[in-house]
Amino acid sequence: MKSLSPKYNAAEVEKDRYDKWLAQGVFMPSGDKQAAPYAIVLPPPNVTGKLHLGHAWDTTLQDMLIRQKRMQGFDTLWIPGMDHAGIATQAKVEARLREQGITRYDLGREKFVDKVWAWKDDYAATIHQQWAKLGLSMDYSRERFTLDQGLSDAVKKVFVALYKRGLIYRGEYIINWDPQARTALSDIEVIHQDDKGAFYHVKYPFADSEDTFNGKHYIEIATTRPETMMGDTAVAVNPDDDRYKNLVGKKVILPLANREIPIIADQYVDINFGTGMVKITPAHDPNDFLVGNRHHLERINTMNEDASMNEKAGKYAGMDRFDARKAMVADLDEQGLLLKVVPIVHSVGHSERTGVQVEARLSTQWFVKMKPLAEAAIKNQAGDDAVNFVPERFEHTFIQWMENVHDWVISRQLWWGHQIPAWYNEQTGEVYVNEEAPKDIENWEQDPDVLDTWFSSALWPFSTMGWPDIDALDYKRYFPISTLVTGYDIIPFWVSRMIFQSLEFTGKRPFKHAFIHGLMRDEEGRKMSKSLGNGIDPMDVIDKYGADALRWFLSTGSTAGQDVRFNYDKMDAAWNFINKIWNASRFVIMNLDENTKPVVPVANQWDLTDKWILSRLNDTVKHVTEMFDKFDFGEAGRALYNFIWNDFCDWYIEMSKEVLTGDDVAAKANKQDVLAYVLDQTLRLLQPTIPFVTEAIWQAMPHDGQSLVTAAYPVDHPEFDNPTAEDEMTSLIGLIKAVRNIRATANAPMSTPIDLQIKTSDTQLRSVFENNRDYIERFVHPKSLEIGADLIAPKLAMTGVITGAEVSVPLAELVDLHDEAKRLNKGIDKYTAEVNRVKKKIGNKKFLDNAPESVVQEAYTKLKNYSAQVAKLKQRLVQISAAK
Repeated sequence: MKSLSPKYNAAEVEKDRYDKWLAQGVFMPSGDKQAAPYAIVLPPPNVTGKLHLGHAWDTTLQDMLIRQKRMQGFDTLWIPGMDHAGIATQAKVEARLREQGITRYDLGREKFVDKVWAWKDDYAATIHQQWAKLGLSMDYSRERFTLDQGLSDAVKKVFVALYKRGLIYRGEYIINWDPQARTALSDIEVIHQDDKGAFYHVKYPFADSEDTFNGKHYIEIATTRPETMMGDTAVAVNPDDDRYKNLVGKKVILPLANREIPIIADQYVDINFGTGMVKITPAHDPNDFLVGNRHHLERINTMNEDASMNEKAGKYAGMDRFDARKAMVADLDEQGLLLKVVPIVHSVGHSERTGVQVEARLSTQWFVKMKPLAEAAIKNQAGDDAVNFVPERFEHTFIQWMENVHDWVISRQLWWGHQIPAWYNEQTGEVYVNEEAPKDIENWEQDPDVLDTWFSSALWPFSTMGWPDIDALDYKRYFPISTLVTGYDIIPFWVSRMIFQSLEFTGKRPFKHAFIHGLMRDEEGRKMSKSLGNGIDPMDVIDKYGADALRWFLSTGSTAGQDVRFNYDKMDAAWNFINKIWNASRFVIMNLDENTKPVVPVANQWDLTDKWILSRLNDTVKHVTEMFDKFDFGEAGRALYNFIWNDFCDWYIEMSKEVLTGDDVAAKANKQDVLAYVLDQTLRLLQPTIPFVTEAIWQAMPHDGQSLVTAAYPVDHPEFDNPTAEDEMTSLIGLIKAVRNIRATANAPMSTPIDLQIKTSDTQLRSVFENNRDYIERFVHPKSLEIGADLIAPKLAMTGVITGAEVSVPLAELVDLHDEAKRLNKGIDKYTAEVNRVKKKIGNKKFLDNAPESVVQEAYTKLKNYSAQVAKLKQRLVQISAAK
């Protein structure tokens, strides 16, 4: 056997351990065809930067699952990979180029893409290092990237198939446009936030000078976006609005453009909102686009791709959109057409990736027709092949999104990504969609756009397995995957799309279980972000505490589906727990013989503590296994913590010292067998969560030379179940705690001699205490010990009550009554002064009127606590005085 270092050092324990695992090949599938398969695919992180705490949490939970299943004998596969993250990665690279004073257009598409590949290689290397530091047991021989050739083939096959089925189409629609990235965005890539703005109330004069409304020769239109006015092609009113029925069909002059536009009637207009009249700008608003289609209105796009004004904006051409707004408002005011400006705060869409304000822009894009795909996904959830969402409430999130889904705009005006497999004939205008380019390529030009990143990510569970080759070995054995682990924030982005694409192309659900966790937040509950400056690098946490401590915190920090607040106090507690495991393990290993093997012990000379710890171990094995199956890692962690810290360390190990230092050789050997077995099984239970430290400890114990990674997971041993031993040990521990509480209350150290009486009429309980006198004497240090049914307690004694028994200790033996009275009086004076101070504060009306409610409530709480302390001390003083 090896010895463990006297002090736990996470850096030393974790150093080189991951490389040894990789060299041993323990992360690869077992190859056992008789074993049940269990597979996970890693939600691929974007190659845009370092992994954050959310990634660390997500991957730790996956690693725990795959490690446990591997130990349970499953043929496990965990496929790693990364996502090219089209917009996000291109935006990062373009930002770096801007720092150098160049743009992607200066480089051209081919050289720019080369730059992005170089970026990807750099950050992929960083991500690999982070995976290693976290200890993730993935099979790197199967690692994938969303722009791999195999995945590209899958993407093209899916696009072409959907196109041929009429589920992909190309059309001119209003889409969300990112003017910085110069690309379309889907609805869920737009983040709405409150911005300061205004309603600009503008006169639209009647074209016919004889027309009036309410005695005025104009109508009043309110808009938040005067910069789009040059694209107005109508003013609309509701056909049921009696105020404006006589205006329908008349024309008004569009301010600044001096162009006539009609007043039309459409149900889209809300009678009760604003003036009940709205300007219609079909090329710059999705609702106006639909109104324009119904009334055959012209679509006038007044903006360029970068959101500057184009030639259709007249004199404002070339201006930035917000500069144009200011100029137009100034001109309206100068021409007497601006009635008023009313400041407001309203919700405005911003690009998730670049942060700039999104434009609604008329554009020709590729779309996926979502209705039939969504209906199939919803229907599947009612059948036997449904995805099991954990927690169950997130199935509602999925269903709700699918029921309200819009057609998915999948084309992006980027250079980094899967280029759309569509070609246009320059001569005939024909569109050719296929997995391969047209043979007569000279007359054809491929669509320059790329596909939305989520289009390829939606195929991840099966494209990583070798699909579209349905005979690929991994696809045949491991698909559908067993479990997906991800956050609730990407159910619409990713989870939903994987489900409907998998059903469409494989006829199966992509995963059996979808375990949904929350988000990582800071100590105050805020989402971590660069703007708040509250982000925490998980690698910094590992450098300070070790990977195991971080993994323990992440795995036990919340219940399923709930957010986690990062907290350094909890990290300290996690490190302390692992340090406790280390010290306890070191003690056990130091007290084992060379011949002691961690095998299932045989009942021989088991005393109460042996029977109890084996029963408690068996309870813990069953409970932890059940909680893992339910994805309740927090509860599994609590069960392990309580067993290790309380049962094993605080009680069993401490009680074993009496035997280990004794002269009974057989009893000592028995105790060593139980210690070795319990430690071995505990390390196996802990390995999925804290693999580094458990491997280091296990390697110091006698075993067959294998890694703990592939050791068998603990199983239920019914022969260990012993409710009687657990009840008896509970009584024994309760007795010891009761006497310790008496000593603590009396401020009497363990060295103070006491006479101890245990009164109980329960013959079984009396037998338990008699048979364990050695433990009672060791842990409470009585100079005399009486156990009986008819004992008469001293008149002046401190007592404690446990189930079925009463514990008594003469008061005079515990303390020097004179000194104790002085100490109590001193405490009474101290807390009485605090009571008076708080009463004075509460009695101050100014304080009650001006202090925050929480501060006032805190003052009342302090008054209650201080008063209780005074009462408690006075009660003790009465007892002391009576004894004197």
